[in-house]
Formats: sequence, C-alpha cells, structure tokens
Amino acid sequence: MQLTELQRYLDVLLNVAAMKDYCPNGLQVEGRAEVARVVCGVTASQALLDAAVERQADAVLVHHGYFWRGEDARVVGLRKRRLGTLLRHDISLLAYHLPLDVHPDLGNNAQLARRMGWMVTGSFGEQSLGLIGDVPVAQPASALAAQLGATLGREAQLVGDGGRIVRRVAWCTGAAQSFLESAVAAGCDAFVSGEISEPTVHLARESGVPYIAAGHHATERYGIQALGEHLAEQFGLDCPFVDIDNPV
Repeated sequence: MQLTELQRYLDVLLNVAAMKDYCPNGLQVEGRAEVARVVCGVTASQALLDAAVERQADAVLVHHGYFWRGEDARVVGLRKRRLGTLLRHDISLLAYHLPLDVHPDLGNNAQLARRMGWMVTGSFGEQSLGLIGDVPVAQPASALAAQLGATLGREAQLVGDGGRIVRRVAWCTGAAQSFLESAVAAGCDAFVSGEISEPTVHLARESGVPYIAAGHHATERYGIQALGEHLAEQFGLDCPFVDIDNPV
C-alpha cells in the first residue's frame, strides 16, 4: 500500500487529532512511497533500525519515536546515526505514543487488561489515560504482582501493603507513576504502571494503596504488536514484531 494511505489510516484509527502529546504522532521520517513490510517495535532504537534494515523493511512502526518536547533538536551523535540509517535505506518511521496507549482495543492499557483478565469499568487521570477495572478473583497485592511478573516475563516490583486485598485495580502502562494519587482518589485497591520514582514509594506506603511497577518496556510491548497484527489482517502487510530486550 502507499505510505500516505497507511499514515492516514493509522492517524484516524488511533484518533491522533484528539490527543495532546509530548512528541509528533504519525509519520516522523519519510521513506519510500510503497510499503509492503513494516517492522514493529516498542522503541526506535538503533538495534530496531538495524533489524529493519536486515529484514528489508519499508517502514518501522513504534510506540516511542523521536523529537520529544524539550530535548536537544540538533542532528548529532546518536540522533544523526539513527536518522542516517533510516534515510540511507529509504525507510519510513511512524510513531504513535499516547494515542496508542489509550486505544480501547489495540492500546497498551487495553492489551494489558486482556492478558491479565481485568474487566475495564472506567478511566481516570490526565486525558483519561489510565484505566480502572475489576480483577477476576480478589487477591492480595503480592499475588497480583506475581501474576504480572509471570504474564509479562519480568519480575514486578511491589511497594506498599502487599497483603491488601485487590478487587479494583487502576493501571496505566509506561511511566505513569504520577497517576498514583488519582488512583487513590478513585478508590482503587492497587495501581499498576511501568516505572516507579522516589516520591511514589512514600505515597504508596502512606496511602495504603500498593504500587506495582511491572516494567516500562514490559507493559508496552503489546499495543504495538496488536497494531501490527491489525495492519497485517486489514491490508495483508508483512508486520513482524521485533522485541529488543529492555530490562527497564
């Protein structure tokens, strides 16, 4: 299919116009006009770009792309190397950040819920980025953390009361530790995200609502996989997912 057609389809599917974000969503680097193979990955790292070149991809589709607000805009060092790889091989880069997090079916939050068996009952936080839901069986927070670790293949870090019984859970994949206070206000029994920062530890302990950090990369692998599978089914594109190991 044509690159312009692919971009338009994804922009509408993920409702890009409705989201305020820290980076441009959609086509970030333009490559060849015709697209048949799209390498999908979480982050547009050099390792993913090299994998795309090896697989003779026409485009790379990621959750974490480039041109983040507030970063140095100069094309030097690692940025020069990454952009050079794309331009030299005429490979496009398409990136969808917050729009991919919130999509009700293909999004990172929805995909995490599907794997954990959580029933979505509402949303919360800035731009309704976080979700709230019921767990299938009430269980201690420590058991929920263990289930997350087993499901995602990465040991989850639990902070706070591991014995608290969790019936209602709030979650937002990636780096949403600042949403913990909103989860507490919403009356949830636990909050799950990818990363944790120093102030979050104290809030989790003092509020009584445990925080489970299940890994930024680990919680955000599934949205981009689902999006690639959707494109393959919808348009017959070859959309392999390449998982570049990341322990964070």
